[in-house]
Amino acid sequence: MAGRDPLTEAIIGAALRVRHNVGVGLLESAYHAFVVHELGKLDLIVLSRPSLPAIYDGIAIKVAYRPDLIVNNRVIVELKTVTSILPVHKAQLLTYMRLSRIKTGLIINFFAAPFTDGLVRMVL
Repeated sequence: MAGRDPLTEAIIGAALRVRHNVGVGLLESAYHAFVVHELGKLDLIVLSRPSLPAIYDGIAIKVAYRPDLIVNNRVIVELKTVTSILPVHKAQLLTYMRLSRIKTGLIINFFAAPFTDGLVRMVL
């Protein structure tokens, strides 16, 4: 299918394997660790909860925000364990993308049923 991004497909595939293997009901931190492991098996470069800077009021703030994952310096991934993805979750991801200048982002909600209902892909 045209328009598919192999990197985001690989990330979603890794999350799907985690969801299939452990199911629903864990804390976000557990899914985070499992997804990092799965992405590492794919030889992807994964930054886990990196501390990122931002400029505010003309001042460089060294630790302004911490996205859950940055994969291959091309995709920001926010992992969730919530009943449903809310507008605030999408706003958070968009802000992280804008601040980091990374153009692609994913929200992955491990509590969604079916799992595909918990996937949001955003592109600036």
